[in-house]
Amino acid sequence: MSIADEGTTLPRAASAGRMPTMKDIAEHVGVSRQLVSLVVRNVAGPSAESRDRILQAAAELGYRPNTSARLLRQRRTRLIGVGFVMESPFQVSFVERLFARAAREGFALALGPVTPERSTDVVIAELMEERVEALIVFNPERDSPVLAEARDLLPVAVLGEWMDCPDADNIHVDEAAGLRQAVQHLVELGHADIAYAGGLGGSLGIDRAEAYRAAMGEAGLADHVDVVEVGFTEEDGATAARSLLRRDRLPTAVVCGGDQCAVGLLTVVRSRGVGVPETISVVGFDDSTVAALSYNQLTSVHQDVDATIDATWDTLTTRIEGDTAGRRVVATPTSLTIRTTTGPAASR
Repeated sequence: MSIADEGTTLPRAASAGRMPTMKDIAEHVGVSRQLVSLVVRNVAGPSAESRDRILQAAAELGYRPNTSARLLRQRRTRLIGVGFVMESPFQVSFVERLFARAAREGFALALGPVTPERSTDVVIAELMEERVEALIVFNPERDSPVLAEARDLLPVAVLGEWMDCPDADNIHVDEAAGLRQAVQHLVELGHADIAYAGGLGGSLGIDRAEAYRAAMGEAGLADHVDVVEVGFTEEDGATAARSLLRRDRLPTAVVCGGDQCAVGLLTVVRSRGVGVPETISVVGFDDSTVAALSYNQLTSVHQDVDATIDATWDTLTTRIEGDTAGRRVVATPTSLTIRTTTGPAASR
């Protein structure tokens, strides 16, 4: 029989519709709050009888430890803040897997989605209010004053783009190698007229376009460099496709700055009856979940989520533990995942 069944009155918390506290348990059992705290925290001292009574009452009242309150009483929060864009499949995959890594290491994540209405300043300010111990930020606004303030206060890792900042670590995919692999794959298939859809979208867009130009030069195709300047979204890819289709002569292949851009391009060229890869081959970048969808089957430069998490986690946790060594810049490896959107160059 429960305590409530014996005719005792439930504490005011239950009748008021709020979560019970340690004070409510203490009043219910008739002991001090300090004794309840010792039992709840599993600290040695209370007798077995007291421990059993308090734990039974806590279960019956539906008591749950207030993690936020406990963290506020501690010097450490063991929270890592993450600023990211929810529309990016790679960034979402990173956050999903980072949850599991953080939990294994005894940490939790505080998430800050960046949107057109929520700038880097807004997101980082909110994360700082959560008392995070370190920050992970994808493609931040470089002139963000809040980010500059955060770098002075706690470890910061910038992901997604190269950022020449002496007081923030930088973990980034090796774009030069990735674009080199994409161009080399197409050259081996007989392609020379290889266009690039990208170049816009902040420094990341610029960096990937430059990596494409370098790869074309290394392949002896500097005279064939052809950049259609767009950003990373599906609509940007559709815009690039329409621009190419207005030409008298299509390139035999297109490398896109990101998978979403490539998917938009694929959709438009296929809707116009252009065969992929029979007439034009298409390569994406990131090898995200959208690339592997059965109706896309997009050849794409693989950006390793787990390698990015490992490099980021190792960097930030050593910083939290007191490492003050020089700035770390880590280029994560790439590979090329070949699917059905690339094939031999169409004969002219």
